[in-house]
Amino acid sequence: MSRFGDPTRPAVVALGGGHGLSASLSALRLMTDRITAVVTVADDGGSSGRLRDEMGVLPPGDLRMALSALCDDSEWGRTWRDLLQHRFATAGPLDQHSVGNLLIVALWELLGDTVEGLDLVGRLLGARGRVLPMASVPLRIEADVRTADGQRQVVRGQTQVAVTEHRIEQLRIHPVDPPACAEAVAAVREADWVVLGPGSWYSSVLPHLLVPQLRAALLETTARIVVVLNLSPDDETAGMRTVDHLAVLRAHAPRLPVHAVVADPLTLDDVGELSELCAAMGSRLLVRQVRRGDQSAVHDPLRLAAALRDVVEDYLGDVGTRAGRATGSGDTQE
Repeated sequence: MSRFGDPTRPAVVALGGGHGLSASLSALRLMTDRITAVVTVADDGGSSGRLRDEMGVLPPGDLRMALSALCDDSEWGRTWRDLLQHRFATAGPLDQHSVGNLLIVALWELLGDTVEGLDLVGRLLGARGRVLPMASVPLRIEADVRTADGQRQVVRGQTQVAVTEHRIEQLRIHPVDPPACAEAVAAVREADWVVLGPGSWYSSVLPHLLVPQLRAALLETTARIVVVLNLSPDDETAGMRTVDHLAVLRAHAPRLPVHAVVADPLTLDDVGELSELCAAMGSRLLVRQVRRGDQSAVHDPLRLAAALRDVVEDYLGDVGTRAGRATGSGDTQE
């Protein structure tokens, strides 16, 4: 028996935000129903930013998207998902507010408990898993950037970091020591696997490593950590190669144990360097086509699920081989 208990239902924690996290959740739900999404809470734009500023709540948008990605695949679940994602288009104050954002914030007001409110929306959707914020308070992202003429500048706010044209050198959050969501920390510590990425690297993925309690859980968990790399650069990573994404992750969390890295072959302009860095980190590089068949820069849930399943099965196979060798009953051929 592996350390996972039932290998067909691993407990998986997915970290991220926005469309990237939705992509990983859409794949993971094909593998297991023991899913916890831990979502960034730094959004300061759009409907989420308006509700955050007006009501002092966590920005609900990325949490809503994660819940929608985990909805039950039935008429009931899909209908409530579509309702949550529906945006008003008016000339008044409701313009571009999503129904789901308003529903989530209303439940937070009614129940007085962020996690309980999210769990209730999950029950409404028949969600295949749980959605939690990474911190209990809204966060602000701040980045040191280097301009083309070599000048250093500071960019503040997730929306500004996400669209910066300058090379990001360092990332910070405010407050610097926010209270982590206790349930999220517990989920990471108890997980079998943790999936980091894909998504906006600086504004959605890396912030999880900057919340001290969550970072400690990631460094101390016995879970195996998998990094899923993006299919294409976005504004905040323009000019970065595939290997640079992994190098930045290592620079912000040098002791983070990464078991495997999943990359699509069409993104690999530096496969040699990426392989060397993975080896230096003690990680396996798994190159698989995980984008849609039309070659667009969108993850295909079935293909990504197959790649992640390969990662899990490879590891379980290694564990079984080592166990067999230890008892003298396994294959001893290298």
